[in-house]
Amino acid sequence: MPATASSIPRAPASDPPTDPLERKPNQPMRAVDIIQKKRDGGALESAEIGWMVGGIATGEVLDYQWSALLMAIYLRGMSPVETLALTEAMLGSGTIVDLGRVPGTKIDKHSTGGVGDKTSLILAPIAAAAGVMVPMVSGRGLGHTGGTLDKLESIPGFRVDLDLARYAEVLERRGLVLIGQTAEIAPADRKLYALRDATATVESIPLIAASIMSKKLAEGIEGLVLDVKTGQGAFMDTLERSRALAQTMCEIGAGMGKRMVALVTRMDEPLGLAVGNSLEISESIACLKGQGPADLMMLSIELAAEMVLMAGVEATIEAARATCQRTIDDGAALERFRRVIEAQGGDPRVVDDRDILARSSRVVPLPAPRSGVVVRARAKPIGLATMLLGAGRSRMEDGVDHAVGVLLHKKVGHRVVAGEPLCTLHVNDESRLEEARAMILDAFEIGDQPVEPEPLLVERIAT
Repeated sequence: MPATASSIPRAPASDPPTDPLERKPNQPMRAVDIIQKKRDGGALESAEIGWMVGGIATGEVLDYQWSALLMAIYLRGMSPVETLALTEAMLGSGTIVDLGRVPGTKIDKHSTGGVGDKTSLILAPIAAAAGVMVPMVSGRGLGHTGGTLDKLESIPGFRVDLDLARYAEVLERRGLVLIGQTAEIAPADRKLYALRDATATVESIPLIAASIMSKKLAEGIEGLVLDVKTGQGAFMDTLERSRALAQTMCEIGAGMGKRMVALVTRMDEPLGLAVGNSLEISESIACLKGQGPADLMMLSIELAAEMVLMAGVEATIEAARATCQRTIDDGAALERFRRVIEAQGGDPRVVDDRDILARSSRVVPLPAPRSGVVVRARAKPIGLATMLLGAGRSRMEDGVDHAVGVLLHKKVGHRVVAGEPLCTLHVNDESRLEEARAMILDAFEIGDQPVEPEPLLVERIAT
């Protein structure tokens, strides 16, 4: 738990700072006054937050001053009003895309990240084929969690760096577009994200929520479906914090006139069977053909159904689920994925021939040390091991190997015989293979008694 502000020793000041509460209407703002106010537990005004965010671009507020404010926010928190003001200021630091000329209701989905979480690749073409316009701005993987952009770039030729004009054009033509954050979208967030990473303030719920929502609301959407992960493999490892983050983001969206729904879902074991970029593209295509793992299929359809319901395509969640399943059964979702791959410069043949995807030079099975039932297959160490193999990055500037990863054969509740593969490792660089093998083996726990996996869906939060 973070220390409280009262436990931090403070050096005496030779010149007492101006009390921000007593600042006269025409008196210029000062970063030190705003920092002091939040440090001492005060609530910042929207104008003060806006001035601090605006100061990033003008240079009027220096990095060390924002670093101090970030720590004060981390320790003291922010009210819903302050969090909304921070989101609005970050959103206003760049371009807010106008998709008014694009017909249809624009709905996006955002996940807080996990291991093997490739639902965006599946649900986006499902929802688009069902009649939803899906403008999706995604991110890259960092640490043990994967990133949608890295997965898409494992498709030969696929471009995620479209400018905003092309972004709108592809959306209008295909009903779906999948890109990364551009320089025009919430540029203040880029700066603050880097400072949060450097100042150990990443875990602050108001800062996380404002960062996510400022980018999402800049896309030109009318509604957003959130998948907030919870569990040891999630960024939020407790249900209490996951619920708080989901509620905060829903309140921000609702406060800005957007339709909002959040599903809190478990991330204790990897989602699906594939972990790694090309492997996850292949599994996503299998899902769009109706041949994917049950947990991944269920969650992808559930999230897509929420988008279909939010867009008003169907009147009930039951009807929305049926519509989503129909897009898989009749091939419409797969065809939509093929068309968006082609529109964004990728090789559409990958939909029919997954051998086009990059393959590793070696496949290494990891045998079970004993017979029994898989009791645990912990997501975080499996994700970290995949990163060691080269599929992920420890720093944003690191590259990734699209071909490598882990393919699970056994998950919680599955019976296994000693010597039978728990998973296979897809490897190119073998320098950290043994370390990765040991990490994955330690992630599995095998017992004697039958166990049932916990339900994937924990709760639904709507505004």
